[in-house]
Amino acid sequence: MNLLFQLVASLVLAFFIALAASQNSVEVNGVPLFGICAGVAFVVQWVIFIPSYIFQTEKFYDLTGSLTYLTIIGLGVTLSPADPQRLLLGVLVAIWACRLGLFLFMRIHKAGKDTRFDKKTNFMWFLFAWNTQGLWVVLTSAAALTCITSATSVPISWLTYLGLTVWILGFTVEVISDRQKSAFKAQPKNQGKFIQEGLWAYSRHPNYAGEIILWFGVAIIALPGLSGWQYCTLISPVFVYLLLRYGSGVPLLEKQGLKRWGDLQAYQEYIAKTPILFPWVSPPRQAKD
Repeated sequence: MNLLFQLVASLVLAFFIALAASQNSVEVNGVPLFGICAGVAFVVQWVIFIPSYIFQTEKFYDLTGSLTYLTIIGLGVTLSPADPQRLLLGVLVAIWACRLGLFLFMRIHKAGKDTRFDKKTNFMWFLFAWNTQGLWVVLTSAAALTCITSATSVPISWLTYLGLTVWILGFTVEVISDRQKSAFKAQPKNQGKFIQEGLWAYSRHPNYAGEIILWFGVAIIALPGLSGWQYCTLISPVFVYLLLRYGSGVPLLEKQGLKRWGDLQAYQEYIAKTPILFPWVSPPRQAKD
């Protein structure tokens, strides 16, 4: 019953976000384009959930999420009036989705499983996981998709360049930190060890920090294209931060790290001196005795 309630709640939240974002949306046969895209995001998850549950596999979960981003952003750009601002937002989201989707897809196929899905034999739990991905896609892309599907065109401005700069910074940090960790784990001498070099010397989760930053960049670019209730879609970067910092990101990895290396003095020193996300604002957590 609790999972059913959460599933329904996620659909209701997506509905109200779509309602706010559709205030000045381009319409297709009388239906707001943003609403169509949001509906497609959930339908894709439900369709792919069926064979995934039957064959008890999570290997296509992250890839499906990325393809969903590409699908709804593609719909938005294609069915909206053409202008540089919409195209830029579409390209930035597409670049991020392609890079992250392929990275996660290759990682899970190499590992063979994803520990997040140990409960996948539970029908309702697994359905909720896929439904949540639909909500993740809608909320994360909301600001960008609202600007893209807006009936009002917005010219390139200084906010565009500012947002692009922030996006490039975040994307660069995310890509470099992921590559550093992959290279670290690929060396036999580092098997069973934790990384504390490169960007990982300044943040315990620099890849997550980069992702949060890039979505704030997207929101800055989209900002001039929003009006009225559409400003609700600025929840996008805040949602990414809350999800990674307090949801399925940092807490899970911190728990795993303490379980694996919590008794090591070197790890205790690392978590005591290294901020969780942002070196300039995130105070380090004290090591446990």
